[in-house]
Amino acid sequence: MMILKVSDLAVNYGAIKAVKGVSFEINEGEIVSLIGANGAGKTTILKTISGLLKPVEGTISYFGKDLKHKKASHIVAEGISHVPEGRHIFPGMSVKENLQLGAFLQKDRTQVKELFTEVYSQFPILRQREDQDAATLSGGEQQMLAIGRALMSKPKLLLLDEPSMGLAPIFINKIFEIIKAIKNRGTTVLLIEQNAKKALSIADRGYVLATGEIKMEGTGAQLLASPAVQKAYLGG
Repeated sequence: MMILKVSDLAVNYGAIKAVKGVSFEINEGEIVSLIGANGAGKTTILKTISGLLKPVEGTISYFGKDLKHKKASHIVAEGISHVPEGRHIFPGMSVKENLQLGAFLQKDRTQVKELFTEVYSQFPILRQREDQDAATLSGGEQQMLAIGRALMSKPKLLLLDEPSMGLAPIFINKIFEIIKAIKNRGTTVLLIEQNAKKALSIADRGYVLATGEIKMEGTGAQLLASPAVQKAYLGG
């Protein structure tokens, strides 16, 4: 089943056309990756899907519902969670308090407890650090916290923006294993990632963006094998 369909999406930053007529789709249970150079429009697309930016043209359909005019909080309630570039955890608050903020729409205390159990099983280090100030975590632990916080809203679609940025290699590998595990638990993932090789290696399908437009699409394996993608993004 198609979970998200983006059609002819155009987004401007003032006079700058950041996204120009982009169309793509995501099926339930997939990892779909958007790759491209800085400034290609990847983050803009994620922000528009999650309601932080408004398009000038095009449609965003989620399970057949139009998201174009919905507020960001309503989009979260519909089942879309966004893990932004840079993590944006809340300093001065504990790990547990950060996670609780992710569950702000959940009214059932029993369900919140179940969500904590699920997140702690996925990220055991967060259970060990639950009373610690989130700002004192390592970069990799903060990324796990940002993903865990998003999972506390029980999303059907998880938007991940540059989850490996600034992390040590050991944490990069761990983060990609976590993304695969999230998919295996039934959450669909839209992934933006500068590490194109890693992103395409776990993606069911991918799209290549350049200057706000989609230039190529295919399975993760097809794009990994593409000479054009290798030359532009994989150092080949």
